Amino acid sequence: MAIKLKQSGRDDFLILEKQQEVGGCWRDNTYPGCCCDIPSHLYSFSFEQKTDWSKKYPPQNEIYEYIKSCASKYDLYRHIQFGQEVQQIRFCDDTSLWHVHLKDGSQRVARFVIAGKGPLHVPSIPNIQGVEQFAGESFHSSQWNHDIDLTGKRVAVVGTGASAIQFIPQIASKVKSLHVFQRSPGWIVPRPDRYYRGIEKALFKWIPFWQKLYRQSIFYSHEIRVGLLDEKSFYHKQAKKMALKHLESTVEDPEIRQQLTPDYVLGCKRLLISNDYYPTFNRPNVSLVNAGVEEITPQGLISSDGREVEADIIIWGTGFEAADPLDKGFLFGPGGKDLFERWDIEGAQAHKGVSVAGIPNFFFMVGPNSGLGHNSMILMIEAQINYVLQCLDYIEAHDVQLFDVRRDAQNAYNETLQENTHGRVWESGCQSWYLNKHGQNTTVWPGYVTGYQQQMRKLKPQEYLTE
Repeated sequence: MAIKLKQSGRDDFLILEKQQEVGGCWRDNTYPGCCCDIPSHLYSFSFEQKTDWSKKYPPQNEIYEYIKSCASKYDLYRHIQFGQEVQQIRFCDDTSLWHVHLKDGSQRVARFVIAGKGPLHVPSIPNIQGVEQFAGESFHSSQWNHDIDLTGKRVAVVGTGASAIQFIPQIASKVKSLHVFQRSPGWIVPRPDRYYRGIEKALFKWIPFWQKLYRQSIFYSHEIRVGLLDEKSFYHKQAKKMALKHLESTVEDPEIRQQLTPDYVLGCKRLLISNDYYPTFNRPNVSLVNAGVEEITPQGLISSDGREVEADIIIWGTGFEAADPLDKGFLFGPGGKDLFERWDIEGAQAHKGVSVAGIPNFFFMVGPNSGLGHNSMILMIEAQINYVLQCLDYIEAHDVQLFDVRRDAQNAYNETLQENTHGRVWESGCQSWYLNKHGQNTTVWPGYVTGYQQQMRKLKPQEYLTE
């Protein structure tokens, strides 16, 4: 967003970052084996393509370096204030300006606010009885403690989500014993990863059109995965066959295979990709505990089915707090109204994932129902950036002071969106972070990326109130 603001001739903006460097989740997550589930050439900006990715699926360190290089190339560092955590954003009725309150007690005042805080950055650590009395070391996967040597240790991993299935195979060969606590297994398909050859990197560098064509081919190969959202589709049935075959061919013990077989519809939770997770359970030092954790003792863990496991180290692979897009008391619009309270009753919703009625001159990045489960989020973000720039252009061209989406336009948009959500795999009965407490999908876009891009291509000013 900042890059495109600069390219549009706008230089008067500020980026507030709570950490000491850019990078988001790719700065924070440094666990062994951390990499992306979307291919490199698609998980990068369309306007800043990198030609020398080492692998088809980018490892964490390469994505992190790529983000920092973009920040440097486009002169963003002078716009960033690091170590500035936003605690509250409040609209001032008298001045029609936003007051952004920071953790250090200071505040910033702005005419427009763009919220790009990301949905997956607050670690979720279960509140389990006795957790504070554990005598060993413990840490969350996103706060990996590299000072702790796992060699020869008894390790317990709690959780089997997207992060856990990446680091579990990496540590299995080092530890004395590894107990993996699984509340429910995930659907896992093979990762078609490989290293790029030198000739391929040369072609990407010297023939830009070839790289563009390659990127488009990846895009459309992922776009057809929208078929995963329909349990009755041919694509969904083939994906299920692939996942079950992958499990059958890689896990030797039939009892373990049974425990690793999901009992819910594929796609209801995040679909996972890995080549080395299943084979890990063929190792003699790795055990699957097919239950949650009931209690923590000084010596280890007690599972919900009564099994006691001794451990020197606990690693929380329990993901992130993603259920609520806003905290209570974080965003106050005109009249001092807390948006959290409205969303708590109605469910989080926005117009096209960007604008919220009653919250003028404010834009969300990756707002409600603009997340993805089948393709690259970068595509959605770039569509939103283009839309926000159109809003700013219109505001400047027509000397608008307040730009607020109409409630009827937002309602109509979300009614259609929720109609398209009905019957999809998310509503098949499992519990996932895609759904809010009302059982409503407020997280994921229920269709093709091309459909979202199309609706974001041109601003419709009639959908907004202006003053």
